[in-house]
Amino acid sequence: MSRKSKREALTPDLTPLIDVVFLLLIFFMVSSVFKKEELALLLSLPKTEEGKKESAAKETITIELTGEKIAFNGVDTTLEKLNNRLEDVKKKSLVNLRVDGEVKYQRLVKVLDTLQKYKLENLSLITERENTK
Repeated sequence: MSRKSKREALTPDLTPLIDVVFLLLIFFMVSSVFKKEELALLLSLPKTEEGKKESAAKETITIELTGEKIAFNGVDTTLEKLNNRLEDVKKKSLVNLRVDGEVKYQRLVKVLDTLQKYKLENLSLITERENTK
């Protein structure tokens, strides 16, 4: 009499793995909702004592400007590519211009000329509120 033992194939339990994947998915979905602005460049904005809050327009464009780079709605671009992107923008759109405090005036004037070329006149210069006591 020979005894042959039948071995069961061991399969790993996938339930904990699926639970972890769903928890990670939920975490990234919730954390991405709280992110308000997609800003591409690190800027040190000029300080002001008083100012108005941003108004909620239907279409808002954000242009960020440093000494070397330009970003359009959070995506790095060049001045030439900015011209192409502005062709498709509605004339009534609000343009938020975030300019680093160390940018040369001539560079800012080039961007302002580009905006004027496409008749985008609803312009806001974004600053930071100065901490006064």
